[in-house]
Amino acid sequence: MPRTVAVVGGGISGLAACYHLARGPRAPKVLLLEGSGRLGGWLQSTRTEDGAVFEHGPRGVRPAGATGRDTLRMVSELGLEGDILPVPGDHPASRNRYLFTHGALHKLPSGLRALVRPVPPFSHALLWSGLRDLVAPAGTQPDESVHSFARRRFGDEVADVAVDSLCRGVFAGDCRELSVRSCFPALFEAERRRRSVLLGALLARGPKAEAESPLCQRARAERWSQWSLRGGVERLAEALGTVLRARGVELRCHAALRRLRHGPDGAWELTLNDGTVTADHVVSAIPAAALAAALPAEAEPLARELRSIPAVSVAVVNLQYEGAELPVTGFGHLVPSSEDSSVLGIVYDSVAFPEHNGAGAASVRLTVMLGGAWFTRSFGDPAAAAPDLLLGRARAAVRAQLGIEAAPSRSIVKVHQACIPQYTLGHWRRTESISRYLAERRLPLSLVGASYGGVSVNDCIASGKAAAGRILGTS
Repeated sequence: MPRTVAVVGGGISGLAACYHLARGPRAPKVLLLEGSGRLGGWLQSTRTEDGAVFEHGPRGVRPAGATGRDTLRMVSELGLEGDILPVPGDHPASRNRYLFTHGALHKLPSGLRALVRPVPPFSHALLWSGLRDLVAPAGTQPDESVHSFARRRFGDEVADVAVDSLCRGVFAGDCRELSVRSCFPALFEAERRRRSVLLGALLARGPKAEAESPLCQRARAERWSQWSLRGGVERLAEALGTVLRARGVELRCHAALRRLRHGPDGAWELTLNDGTVTADHVVSAIPAAALAAALPAEAEPLARELRSIPAVSVAVVNLQYEGAELPVTGFGHLVPSSEDSSVLGIVYDSVAFPEHNGAGAASVRLTVMLGGAWFTRSFGDPAAAAPDLLLGRARAAVRAQLGIEAAPSRSIVKVHQACIPQYTLGHWRRTESISRYLAERRLPLSLVGASYGGVSVNDCIASGKAAAGRILGTS
């Protein structure tokens, strides 16, 4: 086991890796290096003097699946159970999600009526799409775009409207470029094993569940669709930082990695902006492209694969309106690219988490997501996009799509450059090539985070935990 582990990147993936390393048996010395002045990465919450909370990154975490249960277990271990804000299954934000298409809001279909009768925005009953999936032959290609997969199995309308919007909401990406094998592996495997996505989903057997924590049991009993924390999702990163300091992890901000070199003695030398450090093992929790830029010339084959994992930029515009009313109640709505490629969707934050509204009069809090794969086409260079331009576009979308004409009482504009990796066609080959390169050279280097195997908060935490387990020999 290494004596010293350097974790590069203080986002949620790096924090999770440190957490599980520090809790392990015979824990090594752990050093966390973060290039910015704060921990948490894309987990960013603004808290105002009147108690309002505005999320600039993830605004809720899903409790479902093994990774969701692991995250909830960690929340309990951090002592955050009393701060959790759940969205139960009978809540409007769980039941109601919308699409904005053909100039109007349409609730996503659910229930028997949607199966047997056409429900806008779909012109045919969804039963026909399901029957199509049951009789369509299985695909034979090793990978396929998400759009092609959905079109082949469910038809044009599902692919062009529902799946297009879903990929914009999850990945801020273009479903015609994204890989179904990497973005939706469960769907890909369902077709391969059962020749039908629906049959595969119905007959799937999940991994044997570990003993659930009381918080997980509560989430399952109340059918939570998501949860947040008082003070915002960034509280999770802050709590991790507090626990890590107490456990002796050295946390260094303003310590950006400039160069990474593996010496003949087997140790790593990390060149930072203010000196060098050495480590027996390195966990990279920074974006793939950032790691590629720090590698030496002899690691060009690895750097080339890392550079081939692109990422898109997203503008997040938080708006608060006093005395306004939403035309519908729910989680929010997505916008298919055929309707308005510049606007990915609008989240109705005050519906899911009214506790974040603050102490003032009743208000509507919204987050407008802009750009993604269409950012440059819509707004130009993300590094130079004018906040006023983005604010104006967001306000125009709120007027056109929600009918709110008033000026917002508060607005915050953030541009997150290259924030969401894109798993384009062949991503699985790239990640396999990266793993093979590290294994063949027996490099003590672990790669974690959204660039590789999942972009959600749960995925990132799981990747950090898995890397720590491999380093400690406990997994």
